[in-house]
Amino acid sequence: MNKSQWQPTASHENILQRGEILRDIREYFYQQHVMEVETPMLSRHATVDPHIDSFQATFCPLGTDTRETLFLHTSPEFPMKRLLAAGSGDIYFMGRVFRNGEAGGRHNPEFTMLEWYRLGIDHHQLMDDVTRVISAVTSFNEIGRFTYKELLEKALGIDPHTATNEELMALTQKHVDKGLSGLSRNDYLDLLFSTCIEPELGSLSEEGMAGVYVYDYPASMSALSRIRTNEQNQKVAARFELFVNGVELANGYHELADGQEQQERFENDHREREQLGKPVYPYDQNLVDALNHGFPDCAGVAMGIDRLHMLIARTKSIKDVIPFDFFHA
Repeated sequence: MNKSQWQPTASHENILQRGEILRDIREYFYQQHVMEVETPMLSRHATVDPHIDSFQATFCPLGTDTRETLFLHTSPEFPMKRLLAAGSGDIYFMGRVFRNGEAGGRHNPEFTMLEWYRLGIDHHQLMDDVTRVISAVTSFNEIGRFTYKELLEKALGIDPHTATNEELMALTQKHVDKGLSGLSRNDYLDLLFSTCIEPELGSLSEEGMAGVYVYDYPASMSALSRIRTNEQNQKVAARFELFVNGVELANGYHELADGQEQQERFENDHREREQLGKPVYPYDQNLVDALNHGFPDCAGVAMGIDRLHMLIARTKSIKDVIPFDFFHA
């Protein structure tokens, strides 16, 4: 094996910096009396998100011919919500998660996620907490908070809640790729947002990081968040995303607390995966049962630690901030 292959991909300086980032985050939550928790990496359930795929593993009990398929977790969210339903109080997780798919650039199949939940607050108050967490690690300034609708209207002159699929397709063909057609409404919106808006959100300078919060996404993009009604009487998702220098850094929700609604969303995701020709994984019935048992009013957010470190280290490659990337593991 040649020398370059065995050596760490991150510099010694960045490895030291990474340790400081993790320490500062833990110190913030310690001071806030937020408890650190661990969750299983292996599960009998998998993500049902149509745009995320799980790694599979096989459990082979000694002395038997049994073979059980398990999945590496793509997020600690489901067991964390079970802990919340059991009365844990404010909690956070910081550790490795696994997603099958891209490697290189901003992505690594295993990466470090920070996820936390605070009781008795909504997604707007959680934005304040996100700002405090990042500020505990590095110089960070919040530029502003804008609704998804505000940004689409300013950049493209459309209301994302009322525009027709034909209008969205025409805009996508104009601004993204003239050959695109037959996509779902959310796919058109995602392409328009990521191409025309996202690259301009937030900034990075010698003074530090500056971020933009985007909230009130269309209800069809609610994921695991609640749905609320905005001032125009439109249904919107009670969630936000934080962007810094065109990079999505955090994704937060005012968490859905309705077990029946959660099960319906899982089943809808199953149908969408089937339509896309993707594997359909077993969803976590334990989460549905936990929500039905009684779930506290809370907001939660996930943040990519590798992306945060990339911004702090001023690099566009994830291999520069993790000791060994996928190609050197």
